[in-house]
Amino acid sequence: MSASALDVERVDFITIPTRDIEQSRAFYHETLGLPLDPNNSREVSAGQVTLAFWEPESDGVEFSPNVGGIALRVRDVAAARAELEAKGVEFLGTDDSGVCHMAFGQDPDGNTFILHRRYKPYAPD
Repeated sequence: MSASALDVERVDFITIPTRDIEQSRAFYHETLGLPLDPNNSREVSAGQVTLAFWEPESDGVEFSPNVGGIALRVRDVAAARAELEAKGVEFLGTDDSGVCHMAFGQDPDGNTFILHRRYKPYAPD
């Protein structure tokens, strides 16, 4: 198989739309506990991916939250949800897909985040 110009190595960052960058950064860093990106304290790290906050309205783009969500892999969905609920985070619901456990929450701008844990093993290649 030959290399392609679109040989993606990894996802470097995901943009989170917001109306208030400081409020979003505080939510993801202080409330969810994600560490600040060591190279840019205005962003946070979620495992191997950076979450970058963007104010679309400052660029003349209408604000619209990401309702599809980003899945944050946690060790125990129920325990993580309980910890965040104790901090005042409200959740929209939970799901067990038969493959994974999920709990759906929203940040202050209405962007969906998903606490996620796959429990079913991946099929062998």
